[in-house]
Amino acid sequence: MKKKLDNPILSDTQPHQINAPSFKNTGIQPEAPFVNDYGVVIGDSKYASDNSPLENWSEDTDPEIMAGDEWVHPTNDIGWNSTENRELLEAKRDPEAPFFHPDKDVSIETD
Repeated sequence: MKKKLDNPILSDTQPHQINAPSFKNTGIQPEAPFVNDYGVVIGDSKYASDNSPLENWSEDTDPEIMAGDEWVHPTNDIGWNSTENRELLEAKRDPEAPFFHPDKDVSIETD
């Protein structure tokens, strides 16, 4: 059962990895961080949680404990920085003409 935390999302973005892609105009809504069943905060960009097996690692820790979807945040994960995932986001992005005027041809005589 995921516990909801305060939502740090502003204008379809949230504090996350430097150079991470924006979800603006993609139809994907950024999700707030959550606490997984192990009491570990996922998606807060701090990557350290007192209850995390990474913070309490020993030779008795089974790495399998950190397998599964409850350890991956759907929108604030370093995996979005990969070329493949950036391309997926770009394919979903609504095309936007930043200087588009419906009644004016701003490209006239520019070539």
